[in-house]
Amino acid sequence: MPRIVCIGGAVQDIFLYQSSDLAPVCEQPDECFVELKLGAKVDVNAIVSGTGGGATNAAVTFARQGIEAAFYGVVGDDLAGAAVLQQLDEEGVDTRHVVHSSKHQTGVSVLLLVPGGERTIVTYRGASTHYREEDFSLDMVQADWLYITSLAGNMQVLNKLVAQAKQQHMKIFFNPGKGELEQAEQLRNVLSHVDVLLANKQEMQQIVSGDTAAELVRQALNLVPCAIVTDGPRGAVASDGKMVVAAGQYDGEPAVDRTGAGDAFGSGFLSQWAQGASLERAMWVASANAASVVAQVGAKAGILPRYTELHDMPLVVRELPHQLQRDKGASTPEQSDETVADTEVEETQEEADQ
Repeated sequence: MPRIVCIGGAVQDIFLYQSSDLAPVCEQPDECFVELKLGAKVDVNAIVSGTGGGATNAAVTFARQGIEAAFYGVVGDDLAGAAVLQQLDEEGVDTRHVVHSSKHQTGVSVLLLVPGGERTIVTYRGASTHYREEDFSLDMVQADWLYITSLAGNMQVLNKLVAQAKQQHMKIFFNPGKGELEQAEQLRNVLSHVDVLLANKQEMQQIVSGDTAAELVRQALNLVPCAIVTDGPRGAVASDGKMVVAAGQYDGEPAVDRTGAGDAFGSGFLSQWAQGASLERAMWVASANAASVVAQVGAKAGILPRYTELHDMPLVVRELPHQLQRDKGASTPEQSDETVADTEVEETQEEADQ
């Protein structure tokens, strides 16, 4: 089994739901909001407390899949930080390298859930946005993969970790956050060292050009050896430069909370990819893990354990023409924008949609 180090945010989540006062109001199908009148008292009938943060969510996926996982991040010396660490300890995640801040409190999010799983989040990011170079080092760390989520846009820490990971011969999975995406030029320099890049459609459009997930994957392959773009109800598209896989939606229980879906997808993918599984298998487990997570309240409750039996799902797999392929192990692509034909990737996504 590989060893994976996860670095990024850690927060305590508080979910409030089952309230008629939290019904969404939609002026357009894709523009909905929750209206809370100033001074009003809003009654809710259910509350759940859990923990979140991209790196902790991913670490739990790896641990439940039987993979040795470690979490690197910052928490405060408070009850919320203790709750985060307690859950990670219970899941078997290595927390020895967690940084404790005496200056900043652990991040806390209050999530207002509406029917269908959408939510409005009020967040205090706290300690999870305060990274210092001196607090993080991969020197002498033995691991096969570094799984990086948002570092609150701290490019100094990101560059240091990426450089150390390469010195230690680790592979890198990167799911950039808002802070990194806002620094596109510096981010592209980092991507030359990344092995797998994951982003949703809107996020990937801040890195490369394209109107569809398939187009974005094609363009992203000019930056990284393996690219994945998620596209909400349309599923996801991934390619390693040899194969292209389009996944529809995994048929599970109805969504009640979409918190942590992206983390579940990315970590589900890497839990298989890091063990040498096929692109198809990695996308299958990723989709199933995400579907299971959104079917329960909280970012971790639905994370799948190892040996979970999966049912079939819409998956379309195509091998790229031989002349378009490149070695899977290549650290940097050497292809032009037109190397991966649009039609090969676009048609694969269209088949999955059907």
